Amino acid sequence: MFEFTDDCKIGIDQIDDEHKYLFELLNKAYVLVTTDYHSDYYQQLKDIIAELDDYAEQHFTHEEAYMAQIRDPELILQRSQHAFFREKVLMLDLANIDEITEQQQVLSELVSFLAKWLYRHILSSDMMIGKLPPLEEWMLKENPCEFTEEYLIGIELIDKEHEELFRIVGRANHLVKSYDSSSSYDKIIEILNELKNYTIEHFSDEEEYMEGIHYEGLAAQKRAHEAFIDKLENIDLQEIENNPQEYLQELLEFLLGWLINHILNTDKKIPVTEAS
Repeated sequence: MFEFTDDCKIGIDQIDDEHKYLFELLNKAYVLVTTDYHSDYYQQLKDIIAELDDYAEQHFTHEEAYMAQIRDPELILQRSQHAFFREKVLMLDLANIDEITEQQQVLSELVSFLAKWLYRHILSSDMMIGKLPPLEEWMLKENPCEFTEEYLIGIELIDKEHEELFRIVGRANHLVKSYDSSSSYDKIIEILNELKNYTIEHFSDEEEYMEGIHYEGLAAQKRAHEAFIDKLENIDLQEIENNPQEYLQELLEFLLGWLINHILNTDKKIPVTEAS
């Protein structure tokens, strides 16, 4: 069973309650797919998909309305992720499930998709809701990529690596603001690859430290790290070619915003040992 744990709560009661119910729908499907005796689940599967479609639509409407009210800079990104979810559920609803083997295949795909999407979406996107100042007050700072004392967590290696991540994002941000289609594309791709590789190295070091002190929050940290790496690995190169400045600006806002939020609200909880 998939548990809606405290690390999945974003601190907004209505959204947290709705996320919890989405996990309950996930577990309804999980119970069916893991039952030893497989009878005909046609109607049960249809009912789960229909309820998931209806409830997710209500939830997305509430979430997007809240984000619009607070002028959250991630609203556009959220809308695209919600649209992807709707399309996937529609595809599953249209799948042929007349036979039991086909029902099992759709159930397995539904459980796999929901588990992966919910964890990644909540931990990498929804966690940012309400955490970032409105765009015009944040990204228009003279240097939003400056690594200041407020980001120090007291673990020397991790602090140095965080500072380097800020430096790399800052280089990318500078290139985006002065984008030149004749020369900047290759440089941007190079920096994004550098950011991905260095982030993987940093997360590995951070997780090794947490394992060494037997930190109870390690599992949640790993899920958050995986979601961030997934974002870096699925950068739309075609969109960079078609609409470079707008796409890259939104991407960097997300990456920097996620990094700031993760350090201030998650990494600062990592205990500091004498050796660090």
